Amino acid sequence: MLHPATVHFAMVLPVVASTFGLIYLATKTESMSKISSRATLIAALAMIGVWYTGSQAGPDIYNYLSDAGQHELLEHKALGLYLAIAMSIIALIKLVGCKMKNYAIEALAVLLLLGATATTFLQGKHGGELVYNYGTPFKSYLIMDTLKGAVADAAEEEDAEAKLEVFQDAIEDIKMHSEEVDALYGNTPEQESDDDAEEEE
Repeated sequence: MLHPATVHFAMVLPVVASTFGLIYLATKTESMSKISSRATLIAALAMIGVWYTGSQAGPDIYNYLSDAGQHELLEHKALGLYLAIAMSIIALIKLVGCKMKNYAIEALAVLLLLGATATTFLQGKHGGELVYNYGTPFKSYLIMDTLKGAVADAAEEEDAEAKLEVFQDAIEDIKMHSEEVDALYGNTPEQESDDDAEEEE
């Protein structure tokens, strides 16, 4: 999953571009105009790249989220797309202003960039909520959901062995989901040592 590794660029680069933009507004020098324009273009490319990696990662985790988490993920994806489009337009305006040596056009681009940068922090907040409010409890949510289903199914069974089989199937499902989540995040579960295996025997 590349999104967690690339998302930091989308947070930092607009701030860098905004800083150079503000310096240009204060100095009005041609060199700073070019630097800020290139920084804005790089920030826009980073935003597009992060949106792409996020759109690839989203379907992988969607089914593991609660209804609230799924709603949050869809909002996060939509805002990411809007930011990618907005940053691309802002970069184009800035480059046109730089090429034409038009201070007013470049100033407009910088002001828009500041707004997009502020929105990027809001997007980061949403991303953090997905990870810490909905992402971290993946396994616990799946465990509870699976066990609730097992309890309901077991209640319909009269035979004790059938009830036991329902819960055994639930445990297997939990193990499978746990391994899938670990695979998504690149986690490698600890392997049992020989001593532990012998103790269990």
